[in-house]
Amino acid sequence: MTLPHPKGLSPREAWDLLQKDARAFLVDIRSTMEYLFVGHPKGAVHIPWIDEPDWKVNPHFVAEIRKLLLGGVVCETDQGCAPIILICRSGKRSLEAGRTLLEEGIENVYHVDEGFEGDLDEEHHRSTLGGWRFHGLPWEQC
Repeated sequence: MTLPHPKGLSPREAWDLLQKDARAFLVDIRSTMEYLFVGHPKGAVHIPWIDEPDWKVNPHFVAEIRKLLLGGVVCETDQGCAPIILICRSGKRSLEAGRTLLEEGIENVYHVDEGFEGDLDEEHHRSTLGGWRFHGLPWEQC
C-alpha cells in the first residue's frame, strides 16, 4: 500500500499560493526553539510536529490542524478545504506530518519541499542552497 503524499511546493510556489488563496494557512511545524530563535515565515501559524522537552510527535497535532479548519467549516463544496501548507527546516518533517494529515482525512495538504532553511551545504551551513529565507521571502525572528 502506498502512503499518501502531500503535494510538494517550492518556497516561491508556497508564497504564490498564499497570495492567491486568502483561505490558505502556512503552518510552521518546527520546534518552539526553532520557530522563535531561527526565525519563521511572516504570518505562519506555529503548531509543532515534534517539540521539546520530550521530542516526541505532538499527540494533538491533527486536532490543532482541524481547529485551523474550524472542523471543516472552511471547506467549501466547489473549492474544497482551505490549503494547509506545512513548513519545517528542510522539508523532511513536513512531508511526514503531511502524510499523517492525509491519512486522517484532511485534504488539500502541501509541504514546502526546501523548508525554511534548506539542506546543508559543503560547510554544513543552511540557508545557502535553498529554503524560504534563501529565496528572500518574508520572515521574522524574535
